[in-house]
Amino acid sequence: MRLGYFTMPMHPLDTDYTTTLKQDREAIILCDKLGYYDAFVGEHLSDDAENITNSMLFLSTLIHSTEKIMLGTGTTNLTHTHPVLVASHAAMFDHLAEGRFILGISPGTLRSDREVLGIANEDINKMFAESIDVILAIWEGEAPYGIKFPDNRWQVTTENTLDAPYGTGILQKPYQDPRPEIIGTVVAPFSKGVTEMGKKDFHPISANFLFDKWAATHWANYAEGCVAAERAADPGDWRIARTIFVADDETVAEAYGKTDANSPYRFYYSQLLYKLTKGGRQAVFKHHKDEPDDAITLDRVMDDLVICGGVDSVVDQVLALREVTGPFGELVVAGMDWVDENLTKRSLQLMAEEVMPRVNAALGETAAGPGAKKAAQR
Repeated sequence: MRLGYFTMPMHPLDTDYTTTLKQDREAIILCDKLGYYDAFVGEHLSDDAENITNSMLFLSTLIHSTEKIMLGTGTTNLTHTHPVLVASHAAMFDHLAEGRFILGISPGTLRSDREVLGIANEDINKMFAESIDVILAIWEGEAPYGIKFPDNRWQVTTENTLDAPYGTGILQKPYQDPRPEIIGTVVAPFSKGVTEMGKKDFHPISANFLFDKWAATHWANYAEGCVAAERAADPGDWRIARTIFVADDETVAEAYGKTDANSPYRFYYSQLLYKLTKGGRQAVFKHHKDEPDDAITLDRVMDDLVICGGVDSVVDQVLALREVTGPFGELVVAGMDWVDENLTKRSLQLMAEEVMPRVNAALGETAAGPGAKKAAQR
């Protein structure tokens, strides 16, 4: 099983913006040194807590500060821009990173982002699907393209301006052949969207704020999509994100990971609980669909979703997760704000050097786990 990193990120509103950007960069540089397989970074235009506005731009600053780690947008919000820009910028990034690039995609669901862009009343899921079709067609096609899907708002051609001998009218292809790995974060139990991922050979990340049993529902739907596309479903293509804090001392782990008022994990889930509830999506925190809303409290959410403790305890909790979900290829650790820099870095180190080796030894797997061939190709 591989080890990955995902940061939304989520920072206190009174934290200096320049400082948080430096911390988010430094965390990924450390992950690279510790041998994490990949790092994903989210983006929002209009959120002072989740304050990276363009994940691809942010990650470009890390290409020459890291050596091996795959750099993934987590996500590129496809409704925020024209698909030609996404396809072209992603292709260039892939070349700059010489293949150390993963394209994570999303519709972009933050309502204030949609308002500021003037798309508040648009069908973002339709826009998302249309954008995917265009991006793939650009990478699979040749100039002058003639990309004209029925009922797609984006019609792409350079038929009138192609001048091949002089290079105009031609869009760039990615470094990776035929394209970078494409991933999507799955945030709903029994998601049908993950079935579509399987059909397209996109790969899922089950969100860290889903219970183990809800994350487990994703595999069957993903496998169903793979079967529909006449392709074998590989558990190594499935990532599961979890909120994990590991420390040398159990008492410190419990306080910093759950109970202290200044815990970055507590801040993260207080923000997430409020935002998802405001958007009518608090059902992800329910133990069953008919549970009343008032049963969802911050303390319960913390107990349900934060894995914390010393090394032995965290190993046991990760193995318990694996018992519920079955095999998957990568455990993705959710990144948090640096309330305590030393504890943050030590947790990342313990995950890489102590927890995952013991987990893989117990499972009889290598660090690559299922899908080892793909990881070894880097």
